[in-house]
Amino acid sequence: MILIFLGPPGAGKGTQAQHIASTRGIPQLSTGDMLRGAVAAETPIGLKAKAVMDRGDLVSDDIVAGIVAERIEEPDCEPGFLLDGFPRTLPQAEMLDELLERAGRKLEIVLELQVDEEALVDRLNSRIAETKAAGGEVRADDNEETFRKRLEVYREQTAPLIPYYEGKGLLKAVDGMATIQEVSAQIDKELDSLS
Repeated sequence: MILIFLGPPGAGKGTQAQHIASTRGIPQLSTGDMLRGAVAAETPIGLKAKAVMDRGDLVSDDIVAGIVAERIEEPDCEPGFLLDGFPRTLPQAEMLDELLERAGRKLEIVLELQVDEEALVDRLNSRIAETKAAGGEVRADDNEETFRKRLEVYREQTAPLIPYYEGKGLLKAVDGMATIQEVSAQIDKELDSLS
């Protein structure tokens, strides 16, 4: 089973990805983790990525796609995998299509966690208030202004993947505003319908 999550920051993708990885026995492939792993392993593509990151530049789509291509060849990906943080743009989605085709594999489902963005902002502000009230430290980037910028980037760059995958008949919408358990149950139902 090969799948992707779509949804804005704070929609619960990470929580649900962990649920799927543990209940379905497939790895959650995080772009950041894969990049760090390739750099640490000093693979040829990892060395390219390291050189780019050492310069302070963003890693190109080609390098990210190369790292994904390397990673999905590993034995733990044989039964499938969940992509976390890739693709983020239409060019990346097209690269993913090509690399899966070359590997003789296919994407089976794209799960979109649909959420109310203003409710996400409210959740963030509540979490910040709770952290402060408990005497905890709030991360510098954990604020409404930064979060709204991340939402804007999602709408501009990643949201166009929704009609892209809808056109391929792969998109399934999930109510991301439900409780964690209800969202997990909706996802399980969609994944069970694949078999």
